[in-house]
Amino acid sequence: MKLIERGILLHSMQPFEVHLLSLTDLDAILTLQGKVVASLEDKAVLAPLTRDDFQYILEGNGLMIGAFVDEQLIAFRALMVPLIDEDHLGRDIGLTKEELASVIYQEISNVHPAYRGNRLQQTLATIIMKELAKQNKTYAYVCCTVAPFNIPSLKDKFAQGMEIAALKEKYGGKLRYIFVKELKEGRQKTEAAVRTLRMDDTAGQQALLADGWRCFQMANRNGDYWVDFRK
Repeated sequence: MKLIERGILLHSMQPFEVHLLSLTDLDAILTLQGKVVASLEDKAVLAPLTRDDFQYILEGNGLMIGAFVDEQLIAFRALMVPLIDEDHLGRDIGLTKEELASVIYQEISNVHPAYRGNRLQQTLATIIMKELAKQNKTYAYVCCTVAPFNIPSLKDKFAQGMEIAALKEKYGGKLRYIFVKELKEGRQKTEAAVRTLRMDDTAGQQALLADGWRCFQMANRNGDYWVDFRK
């Protein structure tokens, strides 16, 4: 495994290492994903990847990095080069057919339940985007999906400067936000025009998104989650 970076966990002060992952890490990846899924109260918020999915990424169709403590995998993050098919997220956010090849997916991110709260998701997000920038292939867009009310994942995406560009059913009828980040010159944003809706107002959000608005942040206000849109 190629060592990329070293760090110290915020709570336990344990040292950890971040490595590029390969096919030899596949069993450890699947084991960690299984522990994460088992710990979830609402299993619907996460769409686990299959062994074949991970193998596809690790065989050169993307990038995976992992954090290790004492040689144990405690977190991983993946980017995937998607197949250009009818389910491509670029189509959902209005990209042209020619633009689809310039999209890479920010795929699954897992943190061992015992190591949550150490900002490993954000740390790995920063590191994996740096690694992507070192590759020869130039991408213009990063896309991903997140379930509404999957608060940790939503916070993770907004912290990276990603925006919600669509809200629709994916993966066999599961409602998902579709996030995008433009890696080159971004669209012009007008902070003056802001609309706020409750996160459970699905129809209202879909109407704004269809009219060209994008959601750029969320907040917990008096126990309810609200999302802010700009155009």
